[in-house]
Amino acid sequence: MAASRAPAFSGELAALIAGRDAELVDIPVIQPADQFLDMAGEDLRRRIFLTENENGQSLCLRPEFTIPVCRNHIERNAATPKRYAYLGEVFRQRREGGNEFFQAGIEDLGDANRARADARSLADALAAIRLVAPNAKLETLLGDQAIFEAVLAALGLPRGWQKKLARAFGNPGQLKGLLEDLSSDRQNDTLPDRFAVLVTKGDEAGLAAELEQDMQIAGISPGAGRAPIEIARRLIEKTTLASVRLPTGAFSALESFLAIRVPLQSAAGHLLKFARANEFDLGPALEQFEARAASVVEAGIGHETIIYDAAFGRPLDYYTGLVYETRALNNVDLGAIVGGGRYDRLLTMLGAVGSIPGVGFSIWLDRLEQIAGETQ
Repeated sequence: MAASRAPAFSGELAALIAGRDAELVDIPVIQPADQFLDMAGEDLRRRIFLTENENGQSLCLRPEFTIPVCRNHIERNAATPKRYAYLGEVFRQRREGGNEFFQAGIEDLGDANRARADARSLADALAAIRLVAPNAKLETLLGDQAIFEAVLAALGLPRGWQKKLARAFGNPGQLKGLLEDLSSDRQNDTLPDRFAVLVTKGDEAGLAAELEQDMQIAGISPGAGRAPIEIARRLIEKTTLASVRLPTGAFSALESFLAIRVPLQSAAGHLLKFARANEFDLGPALEQFEARAASVVEAGIGHETIIYDAAFGRPLDYYTGLVYETRALNNVDLGAIVGGGRYDRLLTMLGAVGSIPGVGFSIWLDRLEQIAGETQ
């Protein structure tokens, strides 16, 4: 693993983010691995450096800050709203660059005014970049998990398909494959006739009994691995989902939605026009989107280049609403300088009592350092 160093501007950057009403926290490098394996996206899970302690507990080198900062908040039983800032090393395999690098960011927990908190997150992230690279030409791509899920619901898809597509948001290849499945004829796996009849009827109990009988004949203990009732439930769900076809009109509507890519100032109008054209009710998701766009102007960053891309997501499973990335237009191949988003379910999943909304961002300091050098 290549050695890493904190950029020369780290102290000044830490002062800026801590000065934005955020407590600078120190998070241990060694973390329980399960929290990342269960709650982070597939892309992050396969890049984690894993180990274990003498008791066999899975541990890992800290691959990101959002989850451990949220756990730290819960363990301290801290009051909300509360904002945390951090700057330190993270460790994960990357296609390019070192596997040990520095990140900084802010996690904003417990602000019930989500639109205001979202806009503040964007403003803080852009201010951090401008501190180090004031002359950089930036573009922020903004997506919205909640808008995407509202469109899926309006299409009338079964809940199982809505969940599959929502989990693929932010992974263009996976999403494309699922949409191809939805729009084409698919062959179900061939099942023995006695199973197929029960699957078609949706008879979980009857199918589970047949599966248990076959397992006993084969000398497999029903207690080993998945229970027969769970296998039966999954078979029925899989067959039901495989039988769904997305009508041509609905598929066209989804394609037209994913093609929306406009400046944030006009995005709410485009979404409203799309919804009316397809007789969709996007409900609270669109109201929240409109409120956020207004809050961005109030936060003083309406002049920044912020683009709403309906197909844009970030491949972390805990995002629930706003997702965004900021890139330098003179070096788009470098990747995101900042990535962030809203994660309203995460703290509950980590064990918080009651719902705590959250939004945050991380800055890749090595990329910020490179951009600063290129734009001086």
